Amino acid sequence: MKRGLLAGVTVTGALLLGKSLASKPASPQFYGLTGAVAATWLAGASAAGPIPRGQRGILAPAVTGAGAFAVFYGGALVARRIPVLRRAIAGVLSYAHRGSTASVVLTTLANGAAEEIFFRGALYSAAGAHPVRTSTAIYVLTTTATRNPALVLASAVMGTLFGVQRRRSGGVQAPLVTHVVWSSLMLAFMPRLFVEES
Repeated sequence: MKRGLLAGVTVTGALLLGKSLASKPASPQFYGLTGAVAATWLAGASAAGPIPRGQRGILAPAVTGAGAFAVFYGGALVARRIPVLRRAIAGVLSYAHRGSTASVVLTTLANGAAEEIFFRGALYSAAGAHPVRTSTAIYVLTTTATRNPALVLASAVMGTLFGVQRRRSGGVQAPLVTHVVWSSLMLAFMPRLFVEES
């Protein structure tokens, strides 16, 4: 029954995610849909049962998030030279350029935290014998709803990292902190690399 619930939540969240990134940047529809995505992940996780917090330290996960950002920033310097990736990244960053800074930050961090609570919390716990592999695969499949290759690639890399953190720490706090730090730095520094494109 729990797996059926999680499957339904995953499909619903994926559909909303796809619609959110098909909507106009900075529009009420965009903010409404992204809020609905976060609410879907949180509601699904809550309905599935208790979410383990795991180890409570935040320094190591924060440093991991900063390190992941450094890797992605370096990758972005290369991606700017590849047209398909340049367009894909610029398309996502257009939501940061055209929206209210406070609204974009709130939306980004709320969704990042909600994703960890659902995918590395409830879904990971129900994933069976290979939770890192399974939860990451579902995370990537969900992200394909955006039809954005840059986001799909990022979901594969970061989903694997978050899954390993969940396994090692025993809960969602470590991947959640890493996700929030990584997202914050990406939002603060990545747009300027693609400002002309977006």
